[in-house]
Amino acid sequence: MAKAIHDPEKHNQRMKAIKQHVDKRIAKAQQDKGTFVLLTGNGKGKSSSALGMVARALGHNMRVGVVQFLKGEWNTGEIDFFKSHENVTWHIMDSGFTWETQNREKDILSSEAAWQKASQLLANESYDLVVLDELTYLLHYEYLSADPVLDAIMNRPDSQHLVVTGRGASDELVELADTVSEIKEIKHAFKRGIKAQKGLEF
Repeated sequence: MAKAIHDPEKHNQRMKAIKQHVDKRIAKAQQDKGTFVLLTGNGKGKSSSALGMVARALGHNMRVGVVQFLKGEWNTGEIDFFKSHENVTWHIMDSGFTWETQNREKDILSSEAAWQKASQLLANESYDLVVLDELTYLLHYEYLSADPVLDAIMNRPDSQHLVVTGRGASDELVELADTVSEIKEIKHAFKRGIKAQKGLEF
């Protein structure tokens, strides 16, 4: 972080230089296209950030499609809130977390069924934003073949925005994404014996 400048004149000079730099970058960034945002890392907040973008898109009267992988029947506040919105299509993978099912074949079948929903959204130009929550796990555990997933991402409509979340994103996803944020865990309440809290974790 840059040191604070206490001299008013020098501070003003620095702020002018920064503004000129930022204005040049804004003027240069004139491309208007669908953006692929990848949220990965071990920290809390990846899905929450994605759902914040869902709320933002709905505020602009955009059409949104969400597929939640590995969520199962775990009821969360966002499901009740967003599913009732007329501009939202919401699908949840059947089998839930892999350590709950303990059945790889079942997980693969559920993954493939959920991916069919996701691929339909990615091919549909009427959706302005698609969120694929926890998709990275399915690629990491090889429940899905990577090539069809990457092809669908690359061939989605030019104006469609995409958000993918999950730990351990592959190098291919990182390379394809326009924006990548890695959320780092510093501390987590669960490790201090605090159970998941309504309104924060679900």
